[in-house]
Amino acid sequence: MRPLSVSALAIGTLLLAGCASAPNDPTLTLQTRKSPAQYASCVVPKLQGSALTPTVSQSQRGYRIVVSSKVSADNVLEAYKAGTGGKVFIYERHLLASNLLPSSFERAAQDCI
Repeated sequence: MRPLSVSALAIGTLLLAGCASAPNDPTLTLQTRKSPAQYASCVVPKLQGSALTPTVSQSQRGYRIVVSSKVSADNVLEAYKAGTGGKVFIYERHLLASNLLPSSFERAAQDCI
């Protein structure tokens, strides 16, 4: 019985450690012909339609859209002006079981390209 509880504790610790740290590199980088403002005005309603609550902030360089998560690090989408359109960086933390299909966050980001 003791080895079972030790291994369960080790697995639980690994899962929590993976969720507690935010990724430093984007999980996905996209290129769009839309300006950052056009892209943000497209993606925010799509996120809201997926029952997500995005928080939008604007800077001189572009837009930052944050969707808070109760079980992992916040999902972040950053859109910047680049050339004739924009560049989009997605920082998303997946749970282990949900890595197979794109999330509603990622689908909204890709739909607006």
